[in-house]
Amino acid sequence: MEDLLRLGLRAALASGIVYADVRVYAPERSEHLSVRNGKAGALAHAVRSGVGVRVRTDRSWGFATTSDLAPRSVREAAALARRVARAAARSARGPLAVTSETGPSDGEYRSDVRTDPFDVPRERKMALLIEAERRLHVDPAVKSGIASFNAWSEEKWFASSEGASYRSRICHVGAGLSATAIRGTEVQRRSGPTSFGGDFHQAGWEFIEGLRLTETAERIGRESVGLLDAPTAPTGPTTVVLDSDQLALQVHESVGHAVELDRILAMEAGYAGTSWVGEKDLGQLTYGSPAMEVVADATEPGGLGSFGWDDEGVPARRVPIVHEGRLVGALSSRETARREGWERSGGAMRASSYDRTPLIRMTNVDLQPGELSFDELLEGVDEGIFLSTNRSWSIDDRRLNFQFGTEVGRRIVRGELGALLRNPIYSGMTPEFWRSLDAVGNRSTWHLWGVPNCGKGQPGQVARVGHGAPAGRFRAVQVRGG
Repeated sequence: MEDLLRLGLRAALASGIVYADVRVYAPERSEHLSVRNGKAGALAHAVRSGVGVRVRTDRSWGFATTSDLAPRSVREAAALARRVARAAARSARGPLAVTSETGPSDGEYRSDVRTDPFDVPRERKMALLIEAERRLHVDPAVKSGIASFNAWSEEKWFASSEGASYRSRICHVGAGLSATAIRGTEVQRRSGPTSFGGDFHQAGWEFIEGLRLTETAERIGRESVGLLDAPTAPTGPTTVVLDSDQLALQVHESVGHAVELDRILAMEAGYAGTSWVGEKDLGQLTYGSPAMEVVADATEPGGLGSFGWDDEGVPARRVPIVHEGRLVGALSSRETARREGWERSGGAMRASSYDRTPLIRMTNVDLQPGELSFDELLEGVDEGIFLSTNRSWSIDDRRLNFQFGTEVGRRIVRGELGALLRNPIYSGMTPEFWRSLDAVGNRSTWHLWGVPNCGKGQPGQVARVGHGAPAGRFRAVQVRGG
């Protein structure tokens, strides 16, 4: 692999090329298993390898890729990257510059994995899913049960013409359950540990065992049935307490994407791009209430957005984004950071694979915990709604106007959780919503969630990112029953 890196760099550097980097993935592996109603729904395993070559002139970037690790193919990819960069230079608006940062000379990063999920026999994985899915069927009303498992691993080598080089081996795993109950025309779904595939972590098989899927399945099944008889959520403004998993998604959609600096600078608009945040807002904008503290932390242990170095060789960093409600930072690359006059990149350039060029992506964008326990959050509510587990989401391409539905709601009456509510939906505008943040739960309410399906770019890229979030209390939020 190191020979391929050196070969790629030699082939990429030529007249007019001021920088080059090469990424070799050998191999990438993925596995997806699922059980639905007692039968296998998916048995998929994929392995692939390839090389991505990126170059820069003093005005433009070029990128090319190949899935063939033969030296000839790598040289051809490097030559194509050069031609792309030179062609793009003809329409560039001005010079291109990046921050001056030194990457690792011989770095190594490895996920903390006790049991490699790809070493666990498939029969053992399927036996766990079959038993967990069986336990979802606590009542004839549960018409559909799903149990799923996912794993990804990548061996990556990186080198740049500036002398940076590293090797990383990253492993991500996750699993989850979903029960769908039906009675007449009423359909209700309940998921665990959260929706859309469950929870995910940078870890090994031990994380899956820690989810205790078989132990929680019956509760999930019962809650899906209970929602069939629950009243519809009321309509009108009210105090809302969001559970950690729902607040994590809120951070992802209305903060994480909105503070990607390429969106703010209108460099990325192709895949639900741009942002309501303007370039002049950096360091000035009141994003939320003083209780709002957000960081982008690529050093967070176990996060899907954690790594040793990004795909420009920049070390993983903890970057303040919102401090006491004020926007103080953004997710950035070496190029965008230089445009803002910053000395350092945010280290957020990541590609989903060898066949994609790096983009600014979320790392682990975390809402920091406060001081109140969950019970203390509820004590401050005379009448309101507790919302948990996302069911649907919609947000515009500027990340400004949104509407989210959750699987379950519960009345809050005089500081106590009450009856179930079905089909709750809440909506708002990003700055007004975050400025209504009244209180944040403490570390006991905080959890680091994994999101395996964050989309961006054209050609599209699917990234795995992380979000730590506590429970949070918001005042005067518009709620209705779906």
